[in-house]
Order: sequence, then C-alpha cells, then structure tokens
Amino acid sequence: MVNWTVDVPIDELPELPPLPGDLQARFADAMSRPALQQPSWDPEDAHRMRTVLESVPPICMPAEVEALSSQLADVAEGRAFLLQGGDCAETFADNTEPHIKGNIRTLLQMAVVLTYGASLPVVKVARIAGQYAKPRSADVDALGLTSYRGDMVNGFPPVEAARVHDPSRLVRAYANASAAMNLVRALTGAEADLRRVHDWNREFVRTSPAGARYEALAGEIDRGLKFMDACGVTDSSLKSAAIFASHEALVLDYERAMLRLADNPDLDGSGNASELDEKVLYDLSAHFLWIGERTRQLDGAHIAFAELIRNPIGVKVGPTTTPEQAVEYVERLDPHNRPGRLTFVARMGNSKVREVLPPIVSAVEATGHKVIWQSDPMHGNTHTSPTGYKTRHFDRVVDEVQGFFEVHHALGTHPGGIHIELTGENVTECLGGAQDISDVDLAGRYETACDPRLNTQQSLELAFLVAEMLRG
Repeated sequence: MVNWTVDVPIDELPELPPLPGDLQARFADAMSRPALQQPSWDPEDAHRMRTVLESVPPICMPAEVEALSSQLADVAEGRAFLLQGGDCAETFADNTEPHIKGNIRTLLQMAVVLTYGASLPVVKVARIAGQYAKPRSADVDALGLTSYRGDMVNGFPPVEAARVHDPSRLVRAYANASAAMNLVRALTGAEADLRRVHDWNREFVRTSPAGARYEALAGEIDRGLKFMDACGVTDSSLKSAAIFASHEALVLDYERAMLRLADNPDLDGSGNASELDEKVLYDLSAHFLWIGERTRQLDGAHIAFAELIRNPIGVKVGPTTTPEQAVEYVERLDPHNRPGRLTFVARMGNSKVREVLPPIVSAVEATGHKVIWQSDPMHGNTHTSPTGYKTRHFDRVVDEVQGFFEVHHALGTHPGGIHIELTGENVTECLGGAQDISDVDLAGRYETACDPRLNTQQSLELAFLVAEMLRG
C-alpha cells in the first residue's frame, strides 16, 4: 500500500500572512461559526497538515475556474445545459487509470447524447479529484464502529483501528486528487474525440436490452456527424473536451488549506476599479464546490466559507427547504448577481419534487438573480432493499428528473442540468433499468464505498431519456 505524502519540511514552513482588506475578518468569522459533520481529530495535528497543504501547488488554477464560471453563466441564461456526475465517494484504492477512465468515458458519452437532445452546449463537471469526504447521519454505524466518513477522514475496513479520524489523510487526499486531475486533463485531450465517443454510444445501443428505443436518436447523431464530415468540418472542439472537477466542500480543514489569493479578474480597466478588491480568494481544491443538505445552515461555517470564495457554488436543497431560505441563499452567495455563480441542486425525491420545487423556483426567480436549477434525482430516492442493501430504483430516478422538467416547463424557467452519482463500471447497486437489476442481483457487484451509483448502462439510458425530455 502506497502511503501518499508531500515532501515538505513542516517545521521550515512559515505561517501565512494575514489576508488583505476585510478578507481576514470575514475568514475569521466564517471559521468561528458552528461547523457540522467535521472530523474529531486533534486540532494541532490538523493544523500541521494544513501547513503542508497551504504550500503545495493547487489542484486547479484561477483561469480554469473563471472559464467554468463563464460556461455556467450560459447555463443560467438558458444557453447551455449542465451535466455533473461521478462517484458518490472516491476512494484512494480506486484512484486508478481504469476507474477514472471509465467514469470520464461515461460522462463524455452522456454529454454527446444530451448535446444533441438539447441542441445546446453541455458543460461537463465531474465528481472527481476531491470527493473523498461524506456526511453521515450517525457517528456510529450498524456494527457499532465509528462511521466511515470518506478516505479523507478515516478508513473503510470495518475495524475500529481503521476508523480513527486521521488528519494525515488530508495530505493523502490532496496527492490522490492531484493525480486524478492530471489524468483527467490527459484523457480529455486524448480520448474525447466526438466520433470515438459516438462509436461507444453506438455500441451501447447495439447491446442494450432497450437499445431499439434509442436507435432513432443515435441514428440522427450518426447522420449529423456524416454531414459534418461531408462539409469538411474539422473544428478542434470536436477532438477534445473540457471536464471540470467538483466535490462537496465538507471538511473545512481541507478547504481552508487550499485557499489561494489571486488578482481580481474583474480589474480589467473597465468600470470603477476603486469599488473592487484587488485580490480575491479561490478554493483551488476544485473548480466547482457545493454545500450539502446537512451543512447548509445559514448561520453555519460552510455557507460563510462559500461567501468568501470566487468559485461557482452549488447548494443542495431538499424537501425541507423553504422559499424564504432559498432567497436568503441567493442574497448571501450571489450578492453581485453574477449569472451562474449559484446552482441550486434540487434533491426532493420523486414523490415530492412536483409539489415542493415550484414555490422555491418562483421565489428565487422573483429576485431577478440568474441561478442554475439542477436536478439531483439520486439522494431523495434512496431506500434499503429487502436484502439489506442501500439502493435506488432507476424508475424513481427518471421520474424525479421528469418532475423537475415539468416544474420548469410550467413556470417558463430553464431546467439547467442533472447531477448524478454514477460509475463507468458494470456494478449492481441501483435497481431496474433496461438490465432489470433486482434485489437479488444487488449482491453481485455492490462495490460503492457509500451510496449506490448508476452503472454505465443505466447512466447512458438516463442520458437518452433526458435527451427526449430536452427535445420536448
């Protein structure tokens, strides 16, 4: 087992200087607020690990974050669609070329189908290079052990020694995230040729039990590609793709250590520069970060932290969210009304989305802010099977997305995206789909470290169904 480390002499590293302007006071205020779902490790040990991470190269760069922000502005304005997906919880053991390649390939395949269905560009954001921490409903699991909170915090093996919260895992998480992001960048240059990705989709249509249903759409894409070939279209965008990294901003010891100060990109000579800060903060652990359902308290540390950074931010909103709360998130997290700065990730459950979501959308739209509305049809549809496995049924996942589209069509707003837990492997974690996975099949390849994911076939089937919804 490789023990990932970063070779930096901690004792020789200086303390960071104070942040400029009012950033220091705002940062101190954010860190003083109550923070739920945090590890119970020694604060001094965590401080030593933060000192290392404050000095290492970032996972991504400010220019990349700004590029994503520009694309998300198009989503918020109704000119693009957001596809976000990947593992529920990444693990160090599965941070391998085959696993990462499978997830990226599945995301690219889904994007091709959705691009054609929406007749819009698809912004591709992966749950990757940092999704190493998970909130839990209890500190102790069913075995009486300390709950597994993701590889950033403790180990998955069901023994108490592995479950001890260990801050040195912060550095291991950074090293694994860096390696993953390096491979993602290579893959999107070498593996993202549009024609190759469509060939993979043709193979899915040929082998899927439900392939006949999707044959017509695949055939249309095929004819479109042949038409471009006949016209001599050779644009470089057909040969590569941009995939951005995202994760839940959960463990604040990690997120604060990855803060980096940069020049304010809005200081470009236009407007009144005196009204703008010369420096801004980015959390360069990822391009996009979201605040989860369990940590979105308006008086909590996570929302205050998100206020500090320039990255685009997502907020998970469940069935207990009120329209008034949603409006306050807008006021707090998007004070300058930047289109696409804030994404509301609706995780209502298929039985509640049609009832709960409309008043939230109406209240936010009335503010005039251009937010992104994204459907997470996974988390509100989780249940325990008779065989004891945590699972989700594909039909309920599809129904929640359908309900999400119905709400937006009725209100005249843009259904801006989907957020899916998926894997590029042939696991058996979610029920149903064209493969008709049943309760007794779950044990076959139930491999997730936390929540159940759609497998490759189910993910692609969902993409074809959403493409049909996008076409009206």
